[in-house]
Amino acid sequence: MNKPKPFSMIREFHLADWFTLGNACSGMGALFSVMTFLQTGDPRHLQYACALIPLALAFDVLDGRIARWRQKSSALGRELDSLADVISFGVAPAAIAYGCGMQGLYDRIVLVFFVACGVSRLARFNVTAEKLSAGSDKVAYFEGTPIPTSMVLVAVLWAAAAQGALADGLWGGVWWLGGYRLHPLVLMFAVSGSLMVSRIRIPKI
Repeated sequence: MNKPKPFSMIREFHLADWFTLGNACSGMGALFSVMTFLQTGDPRHLQYACALIPLALAFDVLDGRIARWRQKSSALGRELDSLADVISFGVAPAAIAYGCGMQGLYDRIVLVFFVACGVSRLARFNVTAEKLSAGSDKVAYFEGTPIPTSMVLVAVLWAAAAQGALADGLWGGVWWLGGYRLHPLVLMFAVSGSLMVSRIRIPKI
């Protein structure tokens, strides 16, 4: 029995997989920027966090195109892509929203719901991808909105941060329900999460 070579898993990565890791690293960078904002109170770090999500999307688009161009894809690559997407388009946008001030009990419940929907959406895609591809190398359509559509939410948060509309100054203000806070703006995350787990068919371009 041959002894596995050091870093043998890394040696098996295709070029597209490295772009996928770029996606994940961008998402982690956004999380660190949010943490820095919470430590320093400097809103520029929130804007840095928001800016890293489009970079993650660029890596996400490129990894798929490179895989098709080189005609090299794998189950590992698909799983890696989903895990990276959870970080960059699920956890990071929720963390940015928290940093912007959506920190009430109801806000947190909605943000957890959003991330759970994103994870569920990606899991459903992975187990149905073969059926949806109908024998081709590409799925014909998405069921539910793709998780990168959270870019729209991030764009709204970037605009709010740029205008200084943070904490209880968030657009829509704050409601007190049963002694706990709810920022109405967080409801856009509830809508986004619900659309991700819906059965809406969206053609894949």
